Amino acid sequence: MEKTDIVILGAGAAGLFAGAEAARRGRRVLVLDHARAPGEKIRISGGGRCNFTNRDLTRQNASARFLSANPRFALSALSRFTPADFIARVDRAGIAWHEKHLGQLFCDGKAVQIIDMLCDDLRAGGGALRLGVSVEAVRREGDGFVVETSEGPIGAESVIVATGGKSIPKMGASGIGYRIAESFGLRVTETRPALVPLTFAEQDLAKTTNLSGIAMAARVSHGKTSFDEALLFTHRGLSGPAILQISSYWREGDTLRVDLAPGRDIAAELAQMRQEGGKIAIHNALARLMPDKLAAFLVGEAGLSGRLADHGNKALAVLGAQIHAWQVRPVGSEGYRTAEVTLGGVSTEDIDARTMEARSVPGLYIIGEVVDVTGWLGGYNFQWAWSSGWTAGQVA
Repeated sequence: MEKTDIVILGAGAAGLFAGAEAARRGRRVLVLDHARAPGEKIRISGGGRCNFTNRDLTRQNASARFLSANPRFALSALSRFTPADFIARVDRAGIAWHEKHLGQLFCDGKAVQIIDMLCDDLRAGGGALRLGVSVEAVRREGDGFVVETSEGPIGAESVIVATGGKSIPKMGASGIGYRIAESFGLRVTETRPALVPLTFAEQDLAKTTNLSGIAMAARVSHGKTSFDEALLFTHRGLSGPAILQISSYWREGDTLRVDLAPGRDIAAELAQMRQEGGKIAIHNALARLMPDKLAAFLVGEAGLSGRLADHGNKALAVLGAQIHAWQVRPVGSEGYRTAEVTLGGVSTEDIDARTMEARSVPGLYIIGEVVDVTGWLGGYNFQWAWSSGWTAGQVA
Protein backbone atom coordinates (compact mmCIF):
# COMPACT_ATOMS: atom_id res chain seq x y z
CA MET A 1 0.00 0.00 0.00
CA GLU A 2 1.25 3.47 -0.88
CA LYS A 3 2.10 5.54 2.19
CA THR A 4 2.71 9.22 2.88
CA ASP A 5 2.65 11.66 5.77
CA ILE A 6 -0.41 13.69 4.78
CA VAL A 7 -3.22 13.08 2.32
CA ILE A 8 -5.23 16.17 1.49
CA LEU A 9 -8.69 15.61 0.04
CA GLY A 10 -9.47 18.39 -2.41
CA ALA A 11 -7.30 20.50 -4.72
CA GLY A 12 -9.22 23.72 -4.21
CA ALA A 13 -8.07 26.89 -2.48
CA ALA A 14 -7.88 25.48 1.05
CA GLY A 15 -6.41 22.12 0.07
CA LEU A 16 -3.66 23.47 -2.17
CA PHE A 17 -2.68 26.11 0.36
CA ALA A 18 -2.59 23.65 3.24
CA GLY A 19 -0.53 21.29 1.12
CA ALA A 20 2.05 23.94 0.29
CA GLU A 21 2.33 24.95 3.95
CA ALA A 22 2.76 21.38 5.18
CA ALA A 23 5.29 20.65 2.43
CA ARG A 24 7.35 23.66 3.53
CA ARG A 25 7.80 21.85 6.84
CA GLY A 26 9.27 18.84 5.09
CA ARG A 27 6.13 16.72 5.33
CA ARG A 28 5.39 14.29 2.52
CA VAL A 29 2.15 15.64 1.09
CA LEU A 30 -0.24 14.15 -1.45
CA VAL A 31 -3.19 16.25 -2.64
CA LEU A 32 -6.01 14.28 -4.28
CA ASP A 33 -8.95 15.48 -6.35
CA HIS A 34 -11.42 13.76 -8.65
CA ALA A 35 -11.39 16.75 -11.02
CA ARG A 36 -9.15 16.90 -14.07
CA ALA A 37 -7.76 20.33 -13.14
CA PRO A 38 -6.97 21.94 -9.78
CA GLY A 39 -8.66 25.03 -8.38
CA GLU A 40 -11.69 25.11 -10.67
CA LYS A 41 -13.69 27.39 -8.36
CA ILE A 42 -10.70 29.71 -8.22
CA ARG A 43 -10.60 29.77 -12.02
CA ILE A 44 -14.20 30.92 -12.42
CA SER A 45 -14.33 33.27 -9.45
CA GLY A 46 -14.51 37.02 -9.80
CA GLY A 47 -15.45 36.89 -13.44
CA GLY A 48 -12.29 34.90 -14.14
CA ARG A 49 -10.03 37.27 -12.20
CA CYS A 50 -10.39 35.76 -8.70
CA ASN A 51 -11.48 38.02 -5.86
CA PHE A 52 -8.71 36.45 -3.77
CA THR A 53 -9.17 38.35 -0.49
CA ASN A 54 -10.68 41.42 1.15
CA ARG A 55 -8.31 43.94 2.71
CA ASP A 56 -11.11 45.44 4.84
CA LEU A 57 -11.27 42.24 6.93
CA THR A 58 -10.03 42.79 10.49
CA ARG A 59 -10.18 40.89 13.75
CA GLN A 60 -12.68 43.49 14.96
CA ASN A 61 -15.20 42.95 12.12
CA ALA A 62 -14.61 39.27 11.34
CA SER A 63 -17.35 37.98 13.65
CA ALA A 64 -19.90 40.10 11.81
CA ARG A 65 -18.70 39.13 8.34
CA PHE A 66 -18.62 35.37 8.81
CA LEU A 67 -21.73 33.30 9.53
CA SER A 68 -21.43 30.26 11.80
CA ALA A 69 -23.09 28.73 14.82
CA ASN A 70 -19.99 30.17 16.53
CA PRO A 71 -19.05 33.36 14.62
CA ARG A 72 -15.89 33.76 16.75
CA PHE A 73 -14.49 30.36 15.74
CA ALA A 74 -12.76 31.72 12.64
CA LEU A 75 -10.93 34.49 14.52
CA SER A 76 -7.96 32.35 15.52
CA ALA A 77 -7.04 31.34 11.97
CA LEU A 78 -7.97 34.69 10.40
CA SER A 79 -5.83 36.66 12.86
CA ARG A 80 -2.78 34.44 12.38
CA PHE A 81 -2.85 34.42 8.59
CA THR A 82 -4.35 37.70 7.45
CA PRO A 83 -5.28 39.30 4.12
CA ALA A 84 -1.98 41.19 4.28
CA ASP A 85 -0.13 37.88 4.55
CA PHE A 86 -1.81 36.50 1.44
CA ILE A 87 -1.28 39.76 -0.45
CA ALA A 88 2.43 39.42 0.33
CA ARG A 89 2.40 35.93 -1.21
CA VAL A 90 0.67 37.27 -4.32
CA ASP A 91 3.19 40.10 -4.58
CA ARG A 92 6.13 37.70 -4.26
CA ALA A 93 4.66 35.64 -7.08
CA GLY A 94 4.63 38.75 -9.27
CA ILE A 95 0.85 38.71 -9.70
CA ALA A 96 -0.56 42.18 -10.40
CA TRP A 97 -3.82 43.04 -8.66
CA HIS A 98 -6.25 45.87 -8.08
CA GLU A 99 -8.95 46.86 -5.61
CA LYS A 100 -12.46 47.30 -6.98
CA HIS A 101 -14.52 48.49 -4.03
CA LEU A 102 -15.28 47.60 -0.41
CA GLY A 103 -11.79 46.12 -0.02
CA GLN A 104 -12.25 43.51 -2.74
CA LEU A 105 -8.97 42.53 -4.42
CA PHE A 106 -8.80 40.98 -7.90
CA CYS A 107 -6.03 39.83 -10.22
CA ASP A 108 -5.32 42.21 -13.08
CA GLY A 109 -4.95 39.15 -15.28
CA LYS A 110 -6.58 35.74 -15.17
CA ALA A 111 -7.41 33.79 -12.01
CA VAL A 112 -5.26 30.90 -13.22
CA GLN A 113 -2.28 32.91 -11.92
CA ILE A 114 -3.43 32.17 -8.37
CA ILE A 115 -3.83 28.47 -9.19
CA ASP A 116 -0.35 28.38 -10.71
CA MET A 117 1.10 30.08 -7.62
CA LEU A 118 -0.49 27.52 -5.31
CA CYS A 119 0.62 24.55 -7.42
CA ASP A 120 4.15 25.96 -7.74
CA ASP A 121 4.37 26.39 -3.96
CA LEU A 122 3.16 22.82 -3.43
CA ARG A 123 5.75 21.42 -5.85
CA ALA A 124 8.52 23.63 -4.44
CA GLY A 125 8.06 21.96 -1.06
CA GLY A 126 8.09 18.50 -2.58
CA GLY A 127 4.33 17.97 -2.38
CA ALA A 128 2.48 15.97 -5.04
CA LEU A 129 -0.82 16.66 -6.79
CA ARG A 130 -2.81 13.76 -8.17
CA LEU A 131 -5.94 14.53 -10.21
CA GLY A 132 -8.72 12.32 -11.59
CA VAL A 133 -8.72 10.24 -8.42
CA SER A 134 -11.98 9.65 -6.55
CA VAL A 135 -11.98 9.27 -2.77
CA GLU A 136 -14.36 6.54 -1.65
CA ALA A 137 -13.83 6.46 2.11
CA VAL A 138 -11.43 7.27 4.93
CA ARG A 139 -10.90 4.96 7.88
CA ARG A 140 -8.76 4.76 10.96
CA GLU A 141 -5.99 2.18 10.98
CA GLY A 142 -3.67 2.08 13.99
CA ASP A 143 -2.36 5.57 14.71
CA GLY A 144 -3.02 6.70 11.15
CA PHE A 145 -5.56 6.50 8.35
CA VAL A 146 -6.28 4.64 5.15
CA VAL A 147 -7.81 6.62 2.31
CA GLU A 148 -9.68 4.36 -0.10
CA THR A 149 -9.46 5.75 -3.62
CA SER A 150 -10.35 4.73 -7.16
CA GLU A 151 -6.66 3.90 -7.62
CA GLY A 152 -6.27 1.87 -4.45
CA PRO A 153 -5.67 2.53 -0.74
CA ILE A 154 -3.22 5.12 0.55
CA GLY A 155 -1.90 5.12 4.10
CA ALA A 156 -1.26 8.42 5.88
CA GLU A 157 -0.39 9.74 9.32
CA SER A 158 -2.80 12.65 8.84
CA VAL A 159 -5.74 13.51 6.61
CA ILE A 160 -6.90 17.02 5.77
CA VAL A 161 -10.47 17.27 4.49
CA ALA A 162 -10.69 20.21 2.07
CA THR A 163 -13.42 18.95 -0.22
CA GLY A 164 -15.55 22.11 -0.21
CA GLY A 165 -19.32 22.18 0.08
CA LYS A 166 -22.24 21.42 -2.22
CA SER A 167 -22.18 24.59 -4.29
CA ILE A 168 -21.83 24.40 -8.10
CA PRO A 169 -22.24 20.60 -8.50
CA LYS A 170 -21.42 20.80 -12.22
CA MET A 171 -17.85 21.46 -11.10
CA GLY A 172 -17.81 18.31 -9.02
CA ALA A 173 -19.15 19.42 -5.64
CA SER A 174 -20.64 16.42 -3.87
CA GLY A 175 -20.73 16.94 -0.12
CA ILE A 176 -18.38 13.98 0.46
CA GLY A 177 -16.52 15.95 3.13
CA TYR A 178 -19.62 15.97 5.31
CA ARG A 179 -19.99 12.21 4.95
CA ILE A 180 -16.36 11.62 5.87
CA ALA A 181 -16.73 13.84 8.94
CA GLU A 182 -19.89 12.02 10.01
CA SER A 183 -18.19 8.65 9.56
CA PHE A 184 -15.81 9.73 12.35
CA GLY A 185 -18.65 10.91 14.58
CA LEU A 186 -18.35 14.61 13.85
CA ARG A 187 -21.54 16.62 13.72
CA VAL A 188 -22.69 18.52 10.62
CA THR A 189 -24.99 21.52 10.94
CA GLU A 190 -27.79 22.17 8.47
CA THR A 191 -26.42 23.06 5.05
CA ARG A 192 -28.06 25.31 2.47
CA PRO A 193 -27.09 27.38 -0.58
CA ALA A 194 -25.61 30.80 0.21
CA LEU A 195 -24.54 33.82 -1.84
CA VAL A 196 -27.26 32.78 -4.26
CA PRO A 197 -29.98 34.52 -6.35
CA LEU A 198 -33.50 34.42 -4.90
CA THR A 199 -36.65 33.43 -6.75
CA PHE A 200 -40.25 34.70 -6.77
CA ALA A 201 -43.60 32.92 -6.73
CA GLU A 202 -45.47 32.83 -10.03
CA GLN A 203 -47.89 35.60 -9.04
CA ASP A 204 -45.00 37.93 -8.21
CA LEU A 205 -43.10 36.99 -11.35
CA ALA A 206 -46.13 37.97 -13.40
CA LYS A 207 -45.68 41.52 -12.11
CA THR A 208 -41.89 41.76 -12.41
CA THR A 209 -40.96 39.61 -15.41
CA ASN A 210 -40.65 42.61 -17.74
CA LEU A 211 -38.15 44.17 -15.30
CA SER A 212 -35.61 41.43 -16.07
CA GLY A 213 -32.19 42.89 -16.80
CA ILE A 214 -32.66 46.11 -14.83
CA ALA A 215 -29.72 46.72 -12.48
CA MET A 216 -29.43 49.48 -9.91
CA ALA A 217 -27.94 50.47 -6.57
CA ALA A 218 -30.13 49.36 -3.67
CA ARG A 219 -30.19 48.71 0.04
CA VAL A 220 -31.53 45.25 0.86
CA SER A 221 -32.39 44.46 4.47
CA HIS A 222 -33.32 41.42 6.54
CA GLY A 223 -33.99 42.32 10.13
CA LYS A 224 -31.06 44.45 11.32
CA THR A 225 -28.76 43.29 8.52
CA SER A 226 -28.48 45.49 5.42
CA PHE A 227 -26.30 45.58 2.32
CA ASP A 228 -25.85 48.57 0.03
CA GLU A 229 -24.80 47.14 -3.31
CA ALA A 230 -26.15 46.49 -6.78
CA LEU A 231 -29.46 44.68 -7.31
CA LEU A 232 -30.47 42.90 -10.52
CA PHE A 233 -33.97 41.90 -11.61
CA THR A 234 -33.95 38.48 -13.32
CA HIS A 235 -36.52 36.39 -15.14
CA ARG A 236 -36.87 34.29 -11.98
CA GLY A 237 -36.54 36.90 -9.22
CA LEU A 238 -33.65 38.95 -7.89
CA SER A 239 -29.87 38.73 -8.04
CA GLY A 240 -26.87 41.05 -7.85
CA PRO A 241 -24.38 41.50 -4.99
CA ALA A 242 -26.93 42.93 -2.54
CA ILE A 243 -29.21 39.91 -2.99
CA LEU A 244 -26.37 37.39 -2.87
CA GLN A 245 -25.23 38.91 0.42
CA ILE A 246 -28.66 38.93 2.05
CA SER A 247 -29.39 35.36 0.84
CA SER A 248 -27.09 34.03 3.57
CA TYR A 249 -29.44 35.51 6.19
CA TRP A 250 -32.79 34.93 4.47
CA ARG A 251 -34.97 31.86 5.14
CA GLU A 252 -38.08 30.60 3.37
CA GLY A 253 -41.10 32.63 4.46
CA ASP A 254 -39.04 35.69 5.41
CA THR A 255 -39.73 39.11 3.93
CA LEU A 256 -36.95 41.36 2.65
CA ARG A 257 -37.09 45.15 2.66
CA VAL A 258 -35.62 46.83 -0.42
CA ASP A 259 -34.75 50.51 -0.77
CA LEU A 260 -34.56 51.16 -4.51
CA ALA A 261 -33.20 54.68 -4.08
CA PRO A 262 -30.94 54.65 -1.02
CA GLY A 263 -29.78 58.02 0.23
CA ARG A 264 -32.50 59.90 -1.64
CA ASP A 265 -36.00 61.21 -0.86
CA ILE A 266 -38.05 60.32 -3.93
CA ALA A 267 -41.28 61.84 -2.57
CA ALA A 268 -39.51 65.16 -2.05
CA GLU A 269 -37.97 65.03 -5.52
CA LEU A 270 -41.37 64.38 -7.07
CA ALA A 271 -42.94 67.20 -5.03
CA GLN A 272 -40.30 69.56 -6.38
CA MET A 273 -40.95 68.30 -9.90
CA ARG A 274 -44.67 68.92 -9.37
CA GLN A 275 -44.00 72.58 -8.58
CA GLU A 276 -41.98 72.95 -11.75
CA GLY A 277 -44.64 71.39 -13.98
CA GLY A 278 -47.25 68.95 -12.80
CA LYS A 279 -48.89 68.12 -16.12
CA ILE A 280 -46.50 65.21 -16.71
CA ALA A 281 -47.86 61.71 -16.01
CA ILE A 282 -46.73 60.51 -12.61
CA HIS A 283 -45.00 57.39 -13.96
CA ASN A 284 -43.16 59.54 -16.53
CA ALA A 285 -42.04 61.86 -13.74
CA LEU A 286 -40.69 58.92 -11.76
CA ALA A 287 -39.04 57.58 -14.92
CA ARG A 288 -36.80 60.64 -14.83
CA LEU A 289 -35.38 59.28 -11.59
CA MET A 290 -35.12 55.57 -12.41
CA PRO A 291 -35.64 53.08 -15.30
CA ASP A 292 -38.98 53.56 -17.06
CA LYS A 293 -40.29 50.01 -16.63
CA LEU A 294 -39.44 50.04 -12.93
CA ALA A 295 -41.12 53.42 -12.52
CA ALA A 296 -44.33 52.12 -14.13
CA PHE A 297 -44.25 49.03 -11.89
CA LEU A 298 -43.79 51.04 -8.68
CA VAL A 299 -46.49 53.56 -9.54
CA GLY A 300 -48.85 50.67 -10.21
CA GLU A 301 -47.93 48.99 -6.92
CA ALA A 302 -48.70 52.25 -5.11
CA GLY A 303 -52.11 52.38 -6.84
CA LEU A 304 -51.45 55.71 -8.53
CA SER A 305 -52.14 56.97 -12.06
CA GLY A 306 -52.76 60.16 -13.99
CA ARG A 307 -50.82 63.42 -13.79
CA LEU A 308 -48.25 64.30 -11.17
CA ALA A 309 -50.31 67.40 -10.34
CA ASP A 310 -53.28 65.21 -9.38
CA HIS A 311 -51.41 63.79 -6.37
CA GLY A 312 -50.76 65.52 -3.09
CA ASN A 313 -47.92 64.97 -0.66
CA LYS A 314 -49.74 62.10 1.03
CA ALA A 315 -49.96 60.13 -2.22
CA LEU A 316 -46.33 60.88 -3.00
CA ALA A 317 -45.39 59.65 0.46
CA VAL A 318 -47.15 56.37 -0.30
CA LEU A 319 -45.16 56.07 -3.52
CA GLY A 320 -41.97 56.99 -1.67
CA ALA A 321 -42.62 54.24 0.87
CA GLN A 322 -43.13 51.77 -1.99
CA ILE A 323 -39.74 52.76 -3.39
CA HIS A 324 -37.74 53.04 -0.15
CA ALA A 325 -39.33 50.10 1.68
CA TRP A 326 -40.48 47.67 -1.00
CA GLN A 327 -41.53 44.46 0.71
CA VAL A 328 -40.38 41.32 -1.08
CA ARG A 329 -41.06 37.71 -0.08
CA PRO A 330 -39.00 35.29 -2.20
CA VAL A 331 -40.15 31.69 -2.24
CA GLY A 332 -36.76 30.08 -2.79
CA SER A 333 -33.31 30.38 -4.28
CA GLU A 334 -31.54 29.18 -7.41
CA GLY A 335 -30.04 26.46 -5.21
CA TYR A 336 -26.59 24.92 -5.21
CA ARG A 337 -26.50 25.15 -9.00
CA THR A 338 -25.51 28.81 -8.81
CA ALA A 339 -24.69 29.29 -5.12
CA GLU A 340 -21.16 30.57 -4.59
CA VAL A 341 -20.80 28.81 -1.23
CA THR A 342 -22.51 26.44 1.17
CA LEU A 343 -23.85 27.76 4.47
CA GLY A 344 -23.34 25.42 7.43
CA GLY A 345 -21.07 22.40 7.56
CA VAL A 346 -18.94 20.44 10.00
CA SER A 347 -19.71 21.78 13.46
CA THR A 348 -17.09 24.11 14.89
CA GLU A 349 -17.75 22.53 18.29
CA ASP A 350 -15.95 19.43 17.02
CA ILE A 351 -12.89 21.27 15.63
CA ASP A 352 -9.99 22.91 17.48
CA ALA A 353 -9.86 26.51 16.18
CA ARG A 354 -6.11 26.70 16.90
CA THR A 355 -5.23 23.76 14.63
CA MET A 356 -8.37 22.83 12.62
CA GLU A 357 -7.95 19.30 14.01
CA ALA A 358 -11.02 17.26 14.92
CA ARG A 359 -11.17 17.22 18.72
CA SER A 360 -12.07 13.53 18.91
CA VAL A 361 -9.96 12.27 15.99
CA PRO A 362 -6.25 13.14 16.27
CA GLY A 363 -4.70 13.57 12.85
CA LEU A 364 -7.95 14.48 11.07
CA TYR A 365 -8.19 18.12 9.98
CA ILE A 366 -11.22 19.92 8.50
CA ILE A 367 -10.67 23.19 6.57
CA GLY A 368 -12.27 25.60 4.13
CA GLU A 369 -15.87 25.59 2.98
CA VAL A 370 -16.68 22.19 4.46
CA VAL A 371 -16.52 23.80 7.93
CA ASP A 372 -19.50 25.72 9.34
CA VAL A 373 -17.89 29.06 8.47
CA THR A 374 -19.31 31.16 5.62
CA GLY A 375 -18.08 34.63 4.71
CA TRP A 376 -19.62 37.58 2.97
CA LEU A 377 -19.31 38.06 -0.76
CA GLY A 378 -16.12 39.84 -1.78
CA GLY A 379 -13.08 37.69 -1.04
CA TYR A 380 -13.97 36.65 2.51
CA ASN A 381 -14.45 32.97 1.71
CA PHE A 382 -11.13 32.75 -0.10
CA GLN A 383 -9.44 34.35 2.90
CA TRP A 384 -11.04 31.69 5.12
CA ALA A 385 -9.63 29.04 2.77
CA TRP A 386 -6.13 30.54 3.01
CA SER A 387 -6.30 31.08 6.78
CA SER A 388 -7.76 27.68 7.69
CA GLY A 389 -5.42 25.95 5.24
CA TRP A 390 -2.41 27.78 6.66
CA THR A 391 -3.45 26.82 10.20
CA ALA A 392 -3.71 23.10 9.42
CA GLY A 393 -0.57 23.22 7.33
CA GLN A 394 1.51 24.32 10.32
CA VAL A 395 0.69 21.27 12.43
CA ALA A 396 -0.63 18.35 10.34
